[in-house]
Order: sequence, then structure tokens, then C-alpha cells
Amino acid sequence: MTVRIGQGRQDGGGRALPGSSAVPLSAAYDTALLDLDGVVYAGGEAIPYAVEALGVARTGGMHLAYVTNNALRTPEEVATHLTELGVPAVAGDVVTSAQAVARLIADEVPPGSRVLVIGGEGLRVALRERGLVPVESADFEPAAVVQGYGGPDLPWGRFAEAAYAVQRGVPWYASNTDLTIPGARGIGPGNGAAVEVVRIAAGGRVEPKVAGKPLPPMHRETVLRTGAERPLVVGDRLDTDIEGAFNGGVDSLLVFTGVTDVAQLLRAAPEHRPTYVAADLRGLLVAQPEVVAEAGGVVACGGWRASVSGGELVLEAAAGADVMDGVRALCGAAWSAAGDGVCGADAGKALASLGW
Repeated sequence: MTVRIGQGRQDGGGRALPGSSAVPLSAAYDTALLDLDGVVYAGGEAIPYAVEALGVARTGGMHLAYVTNNALRTPEEVATHLTELGVPAVAGDVVTSAQAVARLIADEVPPGSRVLVIGGEGLRVALRERGLVPVESADFEPAAVVQGYGGPDLPWGRFAEAAYAVQRGVPWYASNTDLTIPGARGIGPGNGAAVEVVRIAAGGRVEPKVAGKPLPPMHRETVLRTGAERPLVVGDRLDTDIEGAFNGGVDSLLVFTGVTDVAQLLRAAPEHRPTYVAADLRGLLVAQPEVVAEAGGVVACGGWRASVSGGELVLEAAAGADVMDGVRALCGAAWSAAGDGVCGADAGKALASLGW
């Protein structure tokens, strides 16, 4: 039976455990809502196993939709890039935070309003789709300011234009507030860092309305555009992908190909705990093993048994046990011990035994 962490399967003490699935996830859900950066690609190049895994899932009948907080590119550009990587896609398969924030603005300003854009072409196209007029200067008396990731070459003067408008009381919107974005050379500053620049310059007292994951406007946009009935959110970030799934009341799969590592996952608050975990997108193609609460606070998965003892997470393994099952057992032990809080147990030795 498919379950949801924090809302479904629990141990005898009413504490949440990771979920299990008797069939491959690609068969249990009709649509995968896939994040892009850190899940399908990084720095423009496909992540190992992503192309092959998505191809198998698609052939098996799973609908693949790509849901990204990155507002830089248009859906057409994203679809073209995916197709070039070997993941066939069309513009209708892509949902961006630019589309979500454009709908949010259109709901709150008169039709045909001018909107000051601080970002890339993806934002401009999304605004035009909603009947709004992108402008480049605060002097054009915009009805709103919208800020999205503009790439590493966005001129510094664009932030000044946003600050001038926000200082005058113009309503301020952001596609998303991810502080970082993964790339080929490492983790770089994301749109959230740029939003902080404008916030500070504008006096530090105003906050933008945000559309992207994990907030409701992005979930609304995704449902409207995909029509998913049994969606599975697939992502690499706890504070956007997984929290967004939690807020939307849908299941989620965390992969370790982006910004989140196992140590962060063990310390996750309830809203940041995924239903499932996998090393990479091959996790879509397999069933998720059962995580079982045993006596004395021990949690077992596969050949692993985990518990919290003396302020430490303790992990024991049988010969040949699968490493990801060890991660699942550790999550069960850590989250059960933490309840609605955050696990403070030392995980150093346990993680070392997993090779992390």
C-alpha cells in the first residue's frame, strides 16, 4: 500500500515511517512531476541514469511532466534541451515558476498592465501569455515588479530597477526564492539570493509574493497544466520539492543527485520528509521496500536495523545489504525518535558505515 510520511503508515507509538510500494513507483502513480536541476540534469548535462530511467518509465505508461522553479528559459527551450539530452518532451510537458507567478500577477492587476521584469525570457513569455506587458525600467510606471532567475550574466543594474520600484510601493513578486542552484561546477546562488539583494536595497521591510515551490501557486499551476490524478513529486530539495508535495497533499520521491545529502535528510522536519528515497531516477522503476518498526525503537529495512541509542544513530547490517535500505532504516529511526521535531542524534558513525 502506498503511504505518505507523517500522514499514513506509523509505528506502534504513532510515529511516522518511510513509505513502501509493492509495485514500481512508475506503475503506482500516473504522473511524475519531475524537478529538473539536480534531478534530470546539472549544468546542462544529463545526470547519470536519468535518460534511461525516464525512457523506461515513459514506455511503461507513466506521464512525465517537468516542474521547475527556474524561470530563466521558456517551456519550449526547456523541452528542446530535454529532447537533445535524449528525453523527448514538448512545451506542454514543462511547468515553470514563471508561468505560476505570471498567473498570480494576472489575478491581481488589471489586464494589459505593465510589469517590470528582472529575469530572463521565460518570465517575459509567461507574462505575455497572461496578457501582461513586460517593461525594463521602473520609470514606465509598472503595476508590478517580478523577479526570476536571470542567469549568471544578469546586469547588476536590473536589481537597482527593481529596488527603485519596490521603494515606491509597487507590488513585488518572485518566481521563487531558492537560495542556491546546482550546476556543473558546483552549487551557485539562485533567485532567492537575488531577491535578498533587492529586499535589502529597498529597505529590508518588504517581502515579495512568491509563486514557486513549495507554495500553493506552483502546485495550482502544475495541476491545471498536467491534469495529474495520482502524481508523484520527484525532487532533490527538501525545502522546495518535498515541502511542495507536503503542502499539496501528494507523495514524493527524493533523489540524492542534487543538493540534499543523507545527513540533511535525517534531520528533516515533518514537512521535509519524502515518502520515498532513492539514489537517482532509477528509483522510479522499482518497488520501495517495507520499513518495519520493531521492539525497543529499532527500525528495519532490507538487511539493515537502525535505532537511536545514547544520543547516536546506530546502524547494523547483514552481509550484502543494499545501501539505500540502510538510508531508509536510518530515516525511520531518526524520524520516529524526532516525532514532530528534528532529530538531534549524532549520525556520523552510521553515515560512515554507509559510505557517506
